[in-house]
Amino acid sequence: MSDRNGIFAGDDPFAIARRWLAEAGKTEPNDPNAMALATVDDAGLPDVRMVLLKDIEGAAADGSFVFYTNYESAKGSQIEATGVAALVLHWKSLRRQIRVRGHVTRVEGEVADAYYASRPLQSRIGAWASHQSRPLASRATLMAEVARLGISLGLNPSRPPHWGGYRIRPVEIEFWADGAFRLHDRFRWIRCDSDGENRELNAAGQDITQSFWQVCRLSP
Repeated sequence: MSDRNGIFAGDDPFAIARRWLAEAGKTEPNDPNAMALATVDDAGLPDVRMVLLKDIEGAAADGSFVFYTNYESAKGSQIEATGVAALVLHWKSLRRQIRVRGHVTRVEGEVADAYYASRPLQSRIGAWASHQSRPLASRATLMAEVARLGISLGLNPSRPPHWGGYRIRPVEIEFWADGAFRLHDRFRWIRCDSDGENRELNAAGQDITQSFWQVCRLSP
């Protein structure tokens, strides 16, 4: 598209997202990787909360956005039931935002173990102690459990089986930048996979069909 230049330039939406996130890291006072994560419960009621984006993986054909949480939390339960989620990254200092909608899969195994091991010890113990999203008698109850587990788990606790990552593989990404007089710039990227008759598998039977993106400018 002829006028998709400047901060919007590029053929890979994940490269653009990483570039914007790096710029936000220089200007946002706290947590430039904070994002609003939206899910849907079993009654169809939307739910949203702030979490931290931990990685933007891959490139145009297979990129994804990754975060970590308790699988048994409200968001974890909702994701497990529906397999979909949406997110928004908004940077007030840059006057930009990225919106994403897509399908969700787990991040487990060595990748999740490595991220868990990189966290501060108290955060690792906290992942064991917290029954996230469930009623808690008092903060004292939580801190007592943290203290108990701190002794029993030692200095190198393993990753809890109920804790790990989620990978959102977008079907749609929108890049937005503030414009004068509310005449904002918006570009929507939509993933367009080949149809079922053209799926390509590798020797292991894994789907390696290439994806491509269609981009259009949206009205403010």
